Amino acid sequence: MRWLKGLIMAIILLLVLLVGILFATNNQQAVPLNLIWTELPEASLSFWLLASLAVGVLLGMLAMSGVYLRLRALLTRAQRHNQQQRKELDRLRIQEMKELP
Repeated sequence: MRWLKGLIMAIILLLVLLVGILFATNNQQAVPLNLIWTELPEASLSFWLLASLAVGVLLGMLAMSGVYLRLRALLTRAQRHNQQQRKELDRLRIQEMKELP
């Protein structure tokens, strides 16, 4: 079953790569990018679209890093608390065994 999942993922990856290559070859016309305050030099349309996708992904990752760090800290705190509770439970079990005749 694991190899089937790998095969399906490989096929999907190849299809995405093929679509990306077709996209890049069909959008070769050079266009300047006007950003209101500045105009960037001419480059292919596919370059500008892929660059905007990359910038969007990076900004999304940056925006989510705060949430990720907060959740990671909560998980660490919960694991520490869980470990303290286990130690307390073990201590109480040992104490109970010592009290039995």
